[in-house]
Order: sequence, then structure tokens, then C-alpha cells
Amino acid sequence: MKKLKLTKNLKDNIITYGIVIAAYIIIQLMSATGNISSLMQGLLVPLCVYVILAISLNLTVGILGELSLGHAGFMCVGAFTGAFFSKCMQDIITIDILRFILAILIGAVCAGAIGFLIGMPVLRLKGDYLAIVTLAFGEIIKNIINVLYIGRDSRGFHFSMKDSISLGLESDGTVIINGAQGITGTPKDSTFTIGIVLIIITLIIVLNLIHSRDGRAIMSIRDNLIAAESVGINITKYKLMAFSISAALAGVAGVLYSHNLSSLMATPKNFGYNMSIMILVFVVLGGIGNIRGSMIASVVLTLLPELLRGLSNYRMLIYSIILIVMMLFNWAPKFIELREKYSIKRLIKKPKEVQ
Repeated sequence: MKKLKLTKNLKDNIITYGIVIAAYIIIQLMSATGNISSLMQGLLVPLCVYVILAISLNLTVGILGELSLGHAGFMCVGAFTGAFFSKCMQDIITIDILRFILAILIGAVCAGAIGFLIGMPVLRLKGDYLAIVTLAFGEIIKNIINVLYIGRDSRGFHFSMKDSISLGLESDGTVIINGAQGITGTPKDSTFTIGIVLIIITLIIVLNLIHSRDGRAIMSIRDNLIAAESVGINITKYKLMAFSISAALAGVAGVLYSHNLSSLMATPKNFGYNMSIMILVFVVLGGIGNIRGSMIASVVLTLLPELLRGLSNYRMLIYSIILIVMMLFNWAPKFIELREKYSIKRLIKKPKEVQ
């Protein structure tokens, strides 16, 4: 019985990886033959960013079973630490891919560390209280970076939370982080290929965690915390593990996002409440705990506003209707019954049973 379960998990994982690789091959063929517009080409890296964010948040919401609304804050930490490193090392590390890999690692470690520090007090809360506090921490992170000024000259680095003049830089000094204006001149190292590689790495980490002993412990906490604690499972350890890994992966998405822009600003539009809610919408509509569904929902919901742009006044109306239909399709009991009744697996099994 155990062998069959492992085979099923492996098969599901291969299908998930296959979807990502197939999408990459199709896009590359379309790009080579000139069948993809410049608008779509500009959306390829953001699509990869949102897919990584959806997968990582599903680890907290779907696998751990805790509602977090501060995911954009961890993305913000990864974006700024990665961009700061690349800007400082642009003239020292001239190999672009090496500098970018190091930026990704630094962004992931910093976001994971912040996630760990925030998780220690926050994960003692439950339900709405946890959601409100994580939302508050996300806003705090964004607003701290919004008033942060960092410059560098021959004497080293200078920090201020007032303005760039108070840094007291010499004539050879440069302002790296300029408060609300953010970081400008970040190397544009992000590509669609690197984005796909990062998605696959994210999937490997998350799927292997889910099917591991630690993953089963995390899911047991989600299903019944008291029962899990009664059999000796360390609740704090596994909650922090899932939350920190989720935050680190959000940091990776942030680094990919920051290296796709010429300027990076910690504005509400980029890393505020709306971003966190949008990522949560991807997870909910794709299916809580369903990694493949989160990926598909993030791609569909990112592309829809752009594809419907020609309809101008009716664009958001159609988008809202599609959101409602997707929600009903995934969660309404009648739709779930219909899906199960007419699923491909069930239709394939029926002829065999008749024989």
C-alpha cells in the first residue's frame, strides 16, 4: 500500500513539473516564430514571480493551515536586499549570473530570517488574529523601507531615516536606497528562463517537503493541533519551519521581481496590502493546498486583465464574473459533485468496469 502511495505522489509531481516545462517550451517556440506580442513578453517574468508567490503562500495557508496576509512584506525584504547587493556589487562581480544567484540566496536568507523572527510571536495566534498581525507586520516592513536612506562613499555605508541630505555623503558618495524613491539602476538580470528554473526549484522544495515526514507533521498540525501535540509533535518547530520556508521563497520571488525593473520603489502598489490579497486570491481560487491549482490560477488571473484590456469599460466586470465562476467551480458542493462525476479518471474507469 505504501509503495502505491509513493508512486502516486511521484506521478503527480512529474505531471506538475511537466506542465511547467511544457509551458516553457511552448512560449519559447512562440517567441522564436514571432507569435508572441511585446506585451506578453513583458509579462513572462512577472508571471514567474506570481507563480512562486502562490506556491510559497500555499505552503502557509494550504499545508500549514494558517492565514497569512503579510506575504508581500517578505517579498519586499527579498526584493530590496537582493537589489541592494546587486547595486553594490555591480562593479566588483562582473559575471551577471553569478551576481544574480548570490542576490537570490541573500534575498531568500534575509526574508527567511525575518519570517522566522516574525513567526515566533505571531504563530501563537490563530485565525483572524493571525491574519491581522501578519498584515500589520507586512505594512511595517514596507513602511520602514519606504523611509530608509542608505548611501556609500569612501568612508563606507551611511544610514538615515530622515532624508538623503542627512546621510552626510562626500562628493564621491552615492545614494543607494533613497527612501520612497527606492533603488534605481538595478541590473536587469531576470529572464523568463531563470524564472522557470526558480519555479522548478520552488516546486522541488515544496513538494518534497509536503511528502516528507516533516510535511506530514505539518499537515497533522493543520488537521488537528491537539491530537498532533498529544503524540509528541513539536508544534512550534514545524510551524516555524513552514512559515520560514514560505517567507524565504517569497524573498526569491522578490529578487526576481526587483531585477526585472530599472527602478524599485516600496510603494503600496508594489508591496502593500493589495499585493498580499492578490496572492491569497491565487491560492484560494486555485484550491487551498492544491499546488498545481495555485500555479494555474496565478497565470490565468495575471493574464486576464491584460487580455481584456481592449474591452476598456467592461474589463473589470468580466474579470469579476470570471473570479466568481472560478470560486463556484472550485468550492460549490454541486460543482464539486459534477467535477467528480465527469472527471477523466472516472470516465476512463467506467468502460473497464463494464468489460
